[in-house]
Amino acid sequence: MKLTFIKGFLLATLAVASVSCKDDLQYGPLVRDNRPAVPVTFSNAVTYGGNPFIEVSQAGAAPTITFTLSIPASTGRTIREITTVAGGGTGVNAASLNTAAAKINTAPIAGNGTTATFTMSLAAFRTKFPTVPATPTAAGLAPREIAFIFLVTLDDNTQIVTQQVRARVLA
Repeated sequence: MKLTFIKGFLLATLAVASVSCKDDLQYGPLVRDNRPAVPVTFSNAVTYGGNPFIEVSQAGAAPTITFTLSIPASTGRTIREITTVAGGGTGVNAASLNTAAAKINTAPIAGNGTTATFTMSLAAFRTKFPTVPATPTAAGLAPREIAFIFLVTLDDNTQIVTQQVRARVLA
């Protein structure tokens, strides 16, 4: 009796396991990459395995943060505008685009074919986000990182949320 129960339990477990290994569960929408049909890249940023970043030296007279967004020409699409820009500390994410405190631009920034450029002075960032540490206190200290995320609208009204990009502020 005990042996029959164990065999029945194992058979039931095997049946459930064989049904749960279907491709729709293995490669379904919950575990796939969420990649847009038109990728947005940052042509002036570099990456070493993490989010793309640029380096901004605060030593200049008027240091600026500039990101150049681009899409491949082969897609046949153009960038109409950067609709929304959100910024702040490194916790910026897609939800930040809907947060008034994180929004940077008050009007869309026009695109130019397959590119669009966002520029902001470091002083304006510090004014907008006074609680975000954006200043290394002394030379030789680790750079401070600030982050941005963009909502881009293409010529066919497709909207794409970019990945987070960062600006490393150097002493």
